[in-house]
Amino acid sequence: MAFSFFMRDQPTLEHAADQMIPYSSGRSRIRVWDAGCALGQETYTLAMILAEKMNRFAFKNVQIDATDHDSANRFGDVVSEAVYHGDELKRTPKDLLSKYFEPAPNHGYTRVKYELRSRVRFQYHDLLSLNPPGTDYCLVVCKNVLLHFQPRERVEVFKMFHRALAPGGYLANENTQKLPHEVAHLFSQVVPDAQVYKKTGN
Repeated sequence: MAFSFFMRDQPTLEHAADQMIPYSSGRSRIRVWDAGCALGQETYTLAMILAEKMNRFAFKNVQIDATDHDSANRFGDVVSEAVYHGDELKRTPKDLLSKYFEPAPNHGYTRVKYELRSRVRFQYHDLLSLNPPGTDYCLVVCKNVLLHFQPRERVEVFKMFHRALAPGGYLANENTQKLPHEVAHLFSQVVPDAQVYKKTGN
């Protein structure tokens, strides 16, 4: 889905970052997957949160795989160019705007600065292929996507996320989508007020 804006569902992303950062400490590559990233507002919100919470040396080890299947709307071009209208940034604090955004050539638009853009790699990917774009992820974020899937499809996608995560890695899901009971044994919820889970088993 293309509809989104910066800082949407920020508390869940904050919780996910707080769990993942100490877990990933010492890794030379910290892999994150934003599954169903649409036009990238969520991806760059997550990147900002990580940049704020991590020291700059650790943040340089972060690689966010931003994926979506909608090539018709050229999501990949938008995410890679990282140019957004000011209306999409109304919820972004002013200090973060000045720190992570710069004016774009078109009036009323801003561009995400290289510090964040360099940590994001977009690729087209269909979640229902059930083949993850990578492995050994410290964090998988999938929000506002699975509500469009059938119950059996959701179960299989959660199983894919489990395979894609590193042992002990984290999953963040939207608060309206509880884990299906078929996969509840694969994850343990780590905060009471958000759908943030830790992978259990291998």
